[in-house]
Parts: sequence; C-alpha cells; structure tokens
Amino acid sequence: MSGDLVVLVNPTARGGRSRRLVDPVVRRLRDGGRDVRVIVGASAEDALRQARTAVAEGPDALVAFGGDGLVHLAVQAVAGTGVPLGIVPAGTGNDIAAALGIPGDPLAAAAVVTGAGTDGATGTAVRRVDAARISGERWFAGVVACGFDSRVNERANGIAWPPGMAKYLLALAQELRSFTPIPFRIVLDSDAGVEVIEREAMLVAVANTRSYGAGMRVCPDAQPDDGLLDVLVLGAVPKVEFLRTFPKVYRGGHVGHPAVTIRRATRVTLEAAEPAAGVVAYADGERVGPIPMTCAVEPGALRVLVPGDSPV
Repeated sequence: MSGDLVVLVNPTARGGRSRRLVDPVVRRLRDGGRDVRVIVGASAEDALRQARTAVAEGPDALVAFGGDGLVHLAVQAVAGTGVPLGIVPAGTGNDIAAALGIPGDPLAAAAVVTGAGTDGATGTAVRRVDAARISGERWFAGVVACGFDSRVNERANGIAWPPGMAKYLLALAQELRSFTPIPFRIVLDSDAGVEVIEREAMLVAVANTRSYGAGMRVCPDAQPDDGLLDVLVLGAVPKVEFLRTFPKVYRGGHVGHPAVTIRRATRVTLEAAEPAAGVVAYADGERVGPIPMTCAVEPGALRVLVPGDSPV
C-alpha cells in the first residue's frame, strides 16, 4: 500500500450533511494520480481496526475526514508510527485542525494533503506535534475535559430528542440545576517538580491544543509542540457567576477570573474525592471513562500534514 492515501470517513459528521462532500474530497485527493482508499467502519472499533491495518502497510498518510472525534480515532492509529496524519475538517467541532492552521474548507484542506497548496500557501509541510497518553494507553491530541462539561455530555448522550445542538442545550439546563462542585485532587509533574492541587472545582481541562467544543478557547496559550500540557482549573463559584464566566471561554476571556488557575506540566493525574466517585472525563469530545487517570505528554508523537507556510 506504500505511496497511497487512506481516508478514514465519518459518514455521520455534521448530522450526515458532510456525506455529500466525500466524493469531491476524494477526487481532489486523487489529483496528480494518487491512489486513494476510503475506510468507513461499521463501528468505531471496526474503523480503528481497519485504520491500524492500513497504517501498518505504510501509506503516505492516513487522512481523517470528519471532526475532532474522528481525528481522535485516527490518532490512535498513527501516533508514534511515523505515518503522517492528514485532516479534512468536516465535523461539528474542528478544533484540532484549527489549532494546526488547517483550512476549515474541506476541499482546501484536501489540497493541503496533496501538496497543492491553497490561499497562497506554498504546498505542504509535515509538522511534528505532541500527543498525550491517558493512563499509558489511549492517545489524545486536543483536550481532556472533566467536570461540568463532561457531565453535560453524559446527559446529552442519553437524550434521543431533540437532535443536534438543542440536545446539548437541554442537557446543560438539566445539569445546571443539580450540579455541585467536584472535590478534585490534581497532581502536576514538571521540570520544576511536583505540585498537588486539592480544590473543589467546576471543571478541569488538560490541553495539548487551545480549544475544544467547537471553539471554546479553554487554554488559549496552549501550544501543540512545546512538550507541555496546559491545565486549567475553574474553582467553585456560584451558579450565577458560572453562567456569567463560562461564555467568555469562546474568546479566552475567562483566564483573568480569580477562580481560574492555569498550570503547565508534562504529566497530570486527576482524582476525585468522595462523594464524587464516578466523575467521567472526555478526550477530544469522546468519552474516556471515570477518573482517576493520568495524562502524560509524548513530544513529537504525531506527524501532521499542514499548509507549507505553517510553523514546523
């Protein structure tokens, strides 16, 4: 399979609306005579199995056609292998692509993968960026979130109707009525030593890139190639204050709030004290499971195809 492109497709991205873009994107990827193979798994597990098999055969790149969730799945297949990751953003949330300077237009992003360049860019570069492991196993490239937002996700995943964003707004309103701050214990390892934070908090985010959730700039200064994870803790605040503060995350204005703490570390352990057992974390928008868990950065674990004028 050496020399070809393997495209991993999420047919349900954007509620299925991205499906019409698959054929035009594949045609763009085939410009110049490239061989392109498309993978559509019967399930996430099946898609990952096929992706790992394809990566083991040494393609030019594995291309994720979808949002952050599909990029998360693709990262499981390519991290640490040396096979480049291409990203064609076609999901509801495309935060990882945005952090790496990849165009939001799927056809323009496909042109980056092939080296054709777009919007004045000069071809394609391979940028080596960090990824992190969760408890030594699962990888993530963007943000691990734990607390209020992950509980909203848990509620939303159990709601069949209404669909789309309305489901998350309903889940948010329901969770806000019952949510109480979580007693976290956070252990931060860095070159400066070990720091332990024991604090009731609304949420904790461990970030390799700056944003998640379709543009929430939770750690606006996070860099994906500095060998560090940015860790945000939003301490316990009254619900009215939380409602005033939370929307500021879309422009990064929350970082000046006195309840917000940001640290940097190479290794982060998250625990929740009783009676908060069963606190669930999400990585790149995908459910990971209950904490405790440890996130450890692995510098340069990913090679990503980016516009030629991007920093490498």
